[in-house]
Amino acid sequence: MFTPLPLADARHLPIWRQPIALLFVMAAAMPMAFATWSALLNNFVIEAASFDGSDIGWLHTVREIPGFLAVGVIAIIVFVREQVLALVSLILLGVATAFTAWFPSMAGILTITMLSSIGFHYYETVNQSLQLQWLRKDRAPQMLGWLLAAGSGATLAAYATIVLLWEPLNLTFNIVYMLAGGLTALIALTAMFAYPQFEAPHPQVKKMILRRRYWLYYALQFMSGARRQIFVVFAGFMMVEKFGFDVHEIAALFMITLVANIVFGPLIGKAVGFFGERRALAFEYVGLTLVFLAYGGLYWFGWGVMIAAGLYIVDNLFFALALALKTYFQKIADPADIAPTAAVAFTINHIAAVFLPAALGYLWLVSPAGVFWLAAALAMGSLVLALMIPRHPEPGNETIFARLHPAPAE
Repeated sequence: MFTPLPLADARHLPIWRQPIALLFVMAAAMPMAFATWSALLNNFVIEAASFDGSDIGWLHTVREIPGFLAVGVIAIIVFVREQVLALVSLILLGVATAFTAWFPSMAGILTITMLSSIGFHYYETVNQSLQLQWLRKDRAPQMLGWLLAAGSGATLAAYATIVLLWEPLNLTFNIVYMLAGGLTALIALTAMFAYPQFEAPHPQVKKMILRRRYWLYYALQFMSGARRQIFVVFAGFMMVEKFGFDVHEIAALFMITLVANIVFGPLIGKAVGFFGERRALAFEYVGLTLVFLAYGGLYWFGWGVMIAAGLYIVDNLFFALALALKTYFQKIADPADIAPTAAVAFTINHIAAVFLPAALGYLWLVSPAGVFWLAAALAMGSLVLALMIPRHPEPGNETIFARLHPAPAE
């Protein structure tokens, strides 16, 4: 069980015990806790702790600190296998989520959020590394699309439970958090003993590395983190604060986006494989620019709730195209760099996340539209960077400038 098993030998195992199966199990387990936490969060903090825009900004700043410190994963994997760290992190996420409603105060919510965030961000860092190590390059885009669909399916089940049973059974925040978090922790604990310790063919560098030839990937990660934080923090908050959405209504909106991801996730993976990362990311960033501009219009022109809900759904679909950023790095990376670079990239992705939510929380109090227009500007900056990706990225051809000015190996 704990003896390392080479990936090449794993194909002789039953399908349910193979590496890809474990990726699907983890993809389904994580959203049960995290997505439930997210769905209830805005209503919970407003009802239990009377949060305003500034408070929610500080909450998400605290939540993103572990993401900023994700580079610490490199030190941990010196002693702990990545697969074990991923499952332990899932257990921490599940347990912390389960106890969220026990601390209905600013200090309590910030503390339990920090613990769940450590589990979430360390899991996400290691999971991305395992995906890129365990999936073949030619199958990665499509498989990532299927993994997205699997996670969306698990989340859909959780949201359906909230929508259908919240009012009939008079559910409480505590009951839902306990059930969702406990299920995630139980699945991760079971997987710890049910799967062998898979060993990728390329040993990973276990120190922090920053390679000049990855500069475009780093820049895209930074912009992605800044832009996505605005959506994660303020789009859902807007639906509750401005349009008065209740818990089951927020969950219903999330369900629609999940159904869309289940249907389109595999198709998005195929599209990335067919059109390439450059076109896929450019399409995403053009779409996000228009969506964020329209979000600002909700406040500027007084558009109604149906337009807001529609924009929220479209927004989520565009974000699904971000899997192209993973496959871009997989194509240009030295196989031994995947784990340390995943950790470094996660930290870069969260640089803006540490200060943006709190800072924009104050801007939100003055001009909610201004928050979304800033996000549109960030999306346009991402578009400029995406156009620097070559049609066929590979080592030595990381950007459209690489052949004119080859980057050194370090």
